[in-house]
Amino acid sequence: MTAAPNPPVVLVTGAARRLGREIALALAAGGWQVAVHYRESADDAIKTVADCARPSCASAAFHADLADEADVRGLLPRVVAHFGRVDAVVNSASTFEHDTAASFGFAALDKHLHSNTGAAILLAQALHAHVSARNASGAVVNLLDQKLWNQNPDFFSYTLSKAALEAAGTMLAMALAPQVRVVGVAPGLTMTSHLLSDEAFAARHKLSPLGRSSTPFDVASAVKFALENSSITGTTLLVDGGQHLMRFERDFSLM
Repeated sequence: MTAAPNPPVVLVTGAARRLGREIALALAAGGWQVAVHYRESADDAIKTVADCARPSCASAAFHADLADEADVRGLLPRVVAHFGRVDAVVNSASTFEHDTAASFGFAALDKHLHSNTGAAILLAQALHAHVSARNASGAVVNLLDQKLWNQNPDFFSYTLSKAALEAAGTMLAMALAPQVRVVGVAPGLTMTSHLLSDEAFAARHKLSPLGRSSTPFDVASAVKFALENSSITGTTLLVDGGQHLMRFERDFSLM
C-alpha cells in the first residue's frame, strides 16, 4: 500500500506480548505508527517495535504501570512528545487473576479496576484533551470479553472490571463526542495460556455456533475496522464465533 504522508499514531497498551502484540502488528501493517506500551516485558516490547517497523511508519516502546494513576496520566503526553500527535488508543492490556464470590475482597477488585477500567478511562480522557487542542478527531477501542454476555462466576473481579469498562464505553462515547469515538471489541477464547493444554484449548475453541472462536487475526482486524470506520461509536463488536450465544457454566480455563 502507499504510505500516508502523515501516518496516524496509535497507542496500544499491553502490546509487548500476546493479543496486544498481534493488534500492534496488524495496525503497523495497515499504515499506523504504533506506540507499544508495556509494563514488565521490555525485551518483548523491543521485539514488537522492531517487527512493527516500516520505512515511513515509526514505532517506539513506552513503559507504564497501568495500576499507577500518575504513570497512566503521564503515558499519552510521552507518546505525543515522541510522535508529535496521537490519533487513537487501543486498551488491550488486562489484569486477569482468578477469584470467586467466596474469595472476593477489596484488594482484588481494586487491582482489576485500576488497571482494566480506570486506566482506560484516563487514556480516553487524555486523548480527548489532545485531539480537541489540535482541532482533530480520534478513537478509542476497549478490549472486552464475550464473558460479559455469557456470564459465569469465575474470575469475579476481572469480570466486574470488564463490565465497568463496557458501561464506561457507553458513557464516554456520549461524553467525548464528537471529537472521540469509543468502541468495544469483545473476543471469545482466542489464545491459549498456562491454564490450558494445547488439546484443551483446541477443544474449547471449537465450542461455538460457527465451530471456532476468534483468532488473533479476527480480533486485530476488528480493532482496525473500529478505528477506521468513522460512523461507529458507543457499541461493542463481539468477535467470538458466536460463543456469547452459548451457555458456559464455568470459565474456559476451568471447564
